[in-house]
Amino acid sequence: MNKTQFISQLNAKGDVLSPFLVKYISTAEGKDGKTYLNVILADNSGEIEARKWQGAELAMQRINAGDVVIVNGKINLFQGRIQLIIQEMSKLDESQIKREDYIQKAGSAPEQMYAELLAIVNTLEEVYIRDLLMSVLNDYEIARRLKIWQAGKSIHHAYQSGLLEHILSCTQLAVNLSPHYKVNRSYVVAGCILHDICKIYELSEGPVVEYTEEGKLIGHLVKGLEIVDHYAAKIKNFPYSVKTHIKHILLSHHGEYEYGSPKIPSTSEAFLVHLIDLMDSKMSSFDQVKKADSNTGHWSGFVKHLNRIVYKSQLPSFTDYLIDENNIEERPAKLQSNNKKTTLGNLLKDYKLDE
Repeated sequence: MNKTQFISQLNAKGDVLSPFLVKYISTAEGKDGKTYLNVILADNSGEIEARKWQGAELAMQRINAGDVVIVNGKINLFQGRIQLIIQEMSKLDESQIKREDYIQKAGSAPEQMYAELLAIVNTLEEVYIRDLLMSVLNDYEIARRLKIWQAGKSIHHAYQSGLLEHILSCTQLAVNLSPHYKVNRSYVVAGCILHDICKIYELSEGPVVEYTEEGKLIGHLVKGLEIVDHYAAKIKNFPYSVKTHIKHILLSHHGEYEYGSPKIPSTSEAFLVHLIDLMDSKMSSFDQVKKADSNTGHWSGFVKHLNRIVYKSQLPSFTDYLIDENNIEERPAKLQSNNKKTTLGNLLKDYKLDE
């Protein structure tokens, strides 16, 4: 079945008849006590909230997260954001769909990103760190997973090859920022490559990503230490001190104890890795909100993981001076001056003070 309607094209009014991937599905109870269906639908252009007011229990029996369904419905504007109201929904067979229509991908080809990552590693001055990273990245299964895995379930770089995109972006920042702050570039690059690499074990393969049993019980921080130990053991005379400092960077990259960090950064290199990771993940979140938020107008709805609303439009840009007086922007009116000298006494006269 050819897909002609994509989420990025939907607007505040209109009918919808198109297949979508079910990323999330559950029942909820409305204010009237009736059960309805709460769904997140997706395709390769984004995601949209959806509701089905009738037949929720039957739909839950027939449809699961990860299914592709044909949806007949209407777009509704709810609290300033668009929402899809489902009238009918039925599951499609695998033979009826093209999976690439429903998978969001990173902006660059994974093979190209991987080659760029290897090229950076080859420039490192620290020979043991360089050999360690090359051993990890040349592992066939690690490379295979890293080229397709998401960096998270839903927040930052949550699309195919998003983990590799995040790691490469952090590594490129490490190359540029390390000389500015006069820190050891090799350690910062190592931290940027290894800090999240074990999400390939913590998370399942997409398109609907869940935490694996290993992810729930161990997590990517501890798995990262295991990776360092495993590959360092294969390198003759690998210095214990080098391994210890790399492990510290991995253990502290979340930055604060309250954010799940077993250690806080105690070296300049570890602190820089934490800041790079934080910056890249937050900037990715801003970018995703601007692309996918369903609110109309300049502003997004409240974004919980950013703890703010986001201005989605491009900022005003002037690459040349305004010469047409009719196009000059109005300036805010100046406050009227009463030519009275401002003193504490004059200010207090404007207020009635309680005795």
